[in-house]
Order: sequence, then C-alpha cells, then structure tokens
Amino acid sequence: MELKKHKQKILRFIGNLLLSNVINVLCKTLKLEHENKPVIDKLFIENQNFVIAFWHGTMLVPWFINRNRNFGALVSNSKDGDLLAKILIKWNYIVARGSSNSGGKEALATLLNFADKNYSVAITPDGPTGPPHKMKAGAVITAKKAGIPLILLGINYSKKYVLNSWDKFQIPKPFSKIYVIYSEPIFVNKNLSYDETSNIILECETELNNLQSKAENSA
Repeated sequence: MELKKHKQKILRFIGNLLLSNVINVLCKTLKLEHENKPVIDKLFIENQNFVIAFWHGTMLVPWFINRNRNFGALVSNSKDGDLLAKILIKWNYIVARGSSNSGGKEALATLLNFADKNYSVAITPDGPTGPPHKMKAGAVITAKKAGIPLILLGINYSKKYVLNSWDKFQIPKPFSKIYVIYSEPIFVNKNLSYDETSNIILECETELNNLQSKAENSA
C-alpha cells in the first residue's frame, strides 16, 4: 500500500512538472494586444506597488504577463492550488498558501504583509470557489488598508478551450491573440465606512465585468 502511494506521488510530481512546462511554452506563443497599458507601465516605472484583480476563469495569462515583476499571491491549499503555486514560484512570485474562505482575517493579513514589503498583489477576487464574477472584499480592502492603487484587468482569448468547472476556466489555444485591457488606478480612501467600502466593492465588480465584456467584444 505504501509503495502504491509512493508511486502515485512520483507520477503526480512528473505530471505537474510536465504540465507546468507545457503551460510556460504555451504562454510564450500567445500574441498580446493591450489597451490602457501606459497606466500600469507608469506604476512600474515609479516603483509603485499596487493590487491587480482579474477573474478566476481567465487567470492564466494575467499570472503569466506579471511574472518576474515583484508580485505576491495567496494560493489556496487545494490540489489545484499546489499546481498553481509551483507555476507561480517558477514565475518568481512570492507565494503564500491559504484561503479567504477558511480564514478571511489571516488571508487579509498575508496580502497586507505583501504590500507592506513593497510587493504588488495579484488577486482573483471571485476565487477560489466562486460564485464566478462576483467580487469578494480582498482586493478592495487590501488597496484601502495598504494605501495603494487597485487595477482591474479584463482579458479575452481569441481561441480557447473552456473547461466544465465552476469558473468555466479558459485555456488559450497556441498562438491565440490575447486582448488585455486595464482600468485606470482606483484609490480607496482609508476613512471610508463599512457601507461606503461595500459600495466600492460593488462598483469594482461592475467595472471588472464591464472590462471583461469590452475585452471580449474588442478581440
């Protein structure tokens, strides 16, 4: 029985290794087109860290295009999270494991710790379990408490596979055209009340959905 488990671990390790390499090669074939990119370029030039948020189902390319750029990410403790964490570490993200579902305060503390150390923070605000395209509080609260801007990102893959998962996870086909659109920086006043902050979260959800729709209609 122990031998069987050991073999399964070895096979899983090999499978994960091959998959992460395939994903890396796939992403390098993609043809990117950006809208409003000077906004994010300016933040990098000024060495200003920020929060960037994109929907869970479209997250593959946003993770890829922000590799090697001083980002931190909170990744769930699930098996899917194991694979994502390995890929992000290869892409030079600072990765912490945990979940907003199981410990909201701990998750927020982790995100704020990233920001405090001058890392930017990448978040899928409807992850890790949905509902899809419904924004949880983490991105806005992190931007608010850390005093850093929030950028929303809509993205479309011209040719893609869509998985039968809760988020309808999208995998771009090789050599696809990718359309990426960034919001203007959103600054969340630290002195906003709970109700005012909740309204900002709803506004950001609407804006991110609008960006996503615009990206899908522009490609």
